[in-house]
Amino acid sequence: MEDLTAASAIEVTGLLRKGDVRPGELLDQIEARMNRVEPLLNALVSPCFDRARQHARQIESLPVAERGLLAGLPVSIKDLTAVAGVRTTWGSTLYGDHVPAASDSLVTHLEAEGGVVYAKSNSPEMGVGGNTFNDVFGPTRNPWNLARTAGGSSGGAAASLAAHTSWLSTGSDSGGSLRTPAAFCGVVGLRPTPFRVPNSPSGNPFDLIAVDGPMARDVRDVALFLDAMAWADPAVPFAAPLPAAGYLAAAERPKERAAIAFSPDLGLGCINPDIAGPVTAAVEKLARSGFDVRPTDLSLKSMDRAYHTFRALEFAASFGDLGAAERKHFKPELNWNIDRGLALSGSDIIAATRERAAAFDRLLALLDEVDVLVCPATSVAAFPVEERYHGAARQIGDEHYLDWLSIAYVLTALAVPVLVIPCGLTDEGLPVGIQIIGRPNGEAALLSVGAALESALRPWAKGANPSMALLDRQLCLG
Repeated sequence: MEDLTAASAIEVTGLLRKGDVRPGELLDQIEARMNRVEPLLNALVSPCFDRARQHARQIESLPVAERGLLAGLPVSIKDLTAVAGVRTTWGSTLYGDHVPAASDSLVTHLEAEGGVVYAKSNSPEMGVGGNTFNDVFGPTRNPWNLARTAGGSSGGAAASLAAHTSWLSTGSDSGGSLRTPAAFCGVVGLRPTPFRVPNSPSGNPFDLIAVDGPMARDVRDVALFLDAMAWADPAVPFAAPLPAAGYLAAAERPKERAAIAFSPDLGLGCINPDIAGPVTAAVEKLARSGFDVRPTDLSLKSMDRAYHTFRALEFAASFGDLGAAERKHFKPELNWNIDRGLALSGSDIIAATRERAAAFDRLLALLDEVDVLVCPATSVAAFPVEERYHGAARQIGDEHYLDWLSIAYVLTALAVPVLVIPCGLTDEGLPVGIQIIGRPNGEAALLSVGAALESALRPWAKGANPSMALLDRQLCLG
């Protein structure tokens, strides 16, 4: 049978619905691909093919019409999300041997929609940090250059997509944890509006900072996965109604000539030239392609401090009750976040709340005039995998270890959906991405514009990925 690991998720689900391929055959292909590339990448760290094949047989016994949106497509799950009977560690030695008896609700829902879980993707400890490494599984490497990081915290997910060992993979995002790896690995990721993708149990069901979202190789596949991940969970507060036609339908109607506000740095002044150059070239290409590109001086610099306050509050709420015996297992950056949260004052939280409201008003006023806001997805390109975080070699200290992620995290607390797509390459041949920002609960419109921008910007032929040739060459040399 033809190798389908390079095909899109939409193409493969179409074959599944026609009965031209079986879920078990797809698992065989993914397993063979993983056996070849995983020794280099370390992206999918807890395979569970016996469990997956059992589920695949159950799906194959159903009529095609009853197999769900994904119809038996294999999917990988980030190691921050529990899968029943599968090692789930959160990247921490404190939970290194943990095997949950029950799955989180997101996994249960995806399996009901015909997703076949076959592996967990690597994540830094508790999802903390923009470089995926931990003391349980080690580092994940970038398929474009094995000496570079895949980003984090959804680095395993992004690397597996770029390496064609996943068609779809779940990610999560607090400070760019989904967006940064997508940009570093040349794939697509969506940070949805908070509460759009339910997942329980949650220590704080009212959390606006951390969200789960879809990752894939192109915008249409992300839209398909969002259709499968989003549902009306009565246990989730503030969830908006889902679009009647679905998200894939929106992505399949690209909004040509959309009005785009462009900011080179959101007023942060933090973008390295090797990122600024390709992003500016991409925006100029959009203007030549007929999009209405409008420069904006919108500044979200004041959201830097506000985000850190809300982030610290969430860490204190999640981990502040742990004692010294438990926290000794955590890496320094995680403990720093917890301590910062425990030290917050009421005036800190009041100031952050007021600034968020003011920044939200400024952003919405801009989005009243245009369809989307576009800016770089990262301030730097993928850096050496041995660096704990960008700048670690300069010993900048824990209090600054997140600074290089500010172009992503200043958007986090504003509760807007953000789509990341690749837009070009650095002079070193590393992927560069842009963020596309829409209105709250406006994922359908955002995906429609994103599909149009992707078509105009994609730096390689649809269905091809230069990282494959690079990775395969490294496999031969290895």
